[in-house]
Amino acid sequence: MVHDNIELIAMVSGAACVAGLVLAVVALVGTRRPPGRAPGAGPGIARLWHGSGTLRERRAHQALLVGALVAGALAFLLTGLPVVGLLVAVAVPGTPWLFSVGRAEQRAIARIEAVGEWTRRLKDVSATGQGLQQAIIGTVPTAPEEIQEEVRLLVARLQAGWLARAALLAFADEIGDPVCDQVVAALILHLTDRGDRLGDVLGSIASAAAAEVATRREVEAKRTQPRFAVRFLTGMTLATIAYGLLNTEYVRPYGTPVGQVVMAVLGAAFVGLLAWVRSMSQPPRPARFLPAPDPAEVVA
Repeated sequence: MVHDNIELIAMVSGAACVAGLVLAVVALVGTRRPPGRAPGAGPGIARLWHGSGTLRERRAHQALLVGALVAGALAFLLTGLPVVGLLVAVAVPGTPWLFSVGRAEQRAIARIEAVGEWTRRLKDVSATGQGLQQAIIGTVPTAPEEIQEEVRLLVARLQAGWLARAALLAFADEIGDPVCDQVVAALILHLTDRGDRLGDVLGSIASAAAAEVATRREVEAKRTQPRFAVRFLTGMTLATIAYGLLNTEYVRPYGTPVGQVVMAVLGAAFVGLLAWVRSMSQPPRPARFLPAPDPAEVVA
């Protein structure tokens, strides 16, 4: 009877530790979808399974989840410890997430540089006397690769009969950066006043975008040390888990219910620490000033 009570307490404690781990990661990482990303298929498990982003990214996400389940099951079969299986299952998708620290900011910088380049091309095309919509369409063949999909979608919406303001707001929402908001705001203002200084404004914004890119790259270089710490701690964690899987004597003291609780607490604390260090190495998301397009104003 006492042994059963101990196992029950261990199971409840383990579940509480796992719930605490999930809440810690959510608190540190957040749950909001980044601007410009396609939403998942639905709430809960469906959204977790389908992921977000392009079709290729969603398939890679699903393959990673399947690999996590298989790896967790194999770890449990090898060691007979459920917490080890849980930690391995968390490590499979968590390792790429931790090692990819900084890539999102580098991609954002590349996209802002592409926005500046596209703005210069739009300035050159509009200088030929074409209307704004025709000038935007004319930039499609030479749109930078980083934002080519968004530019093509913008043109497709304009050609499908969307109001220019709504199409431009949707474009800014997909890019999700205040530099692009400046470009779109200038274009929307031009729709109303039809001034002849659009080229000068676009040239100034393109120059400001170049300065913003230089500043962000300088800040990015200063974040190298904390990101190295994230990768180092991640590598040490993987080495410890691998050693425990290969050497059953190492994890044997955790084979009791109390040992499983201790392992769950230590694992939750360490994963929370990694997520915290990663969050410190990430810059805050720049505040935008343009709203999302109103669905009621999409078509005239």
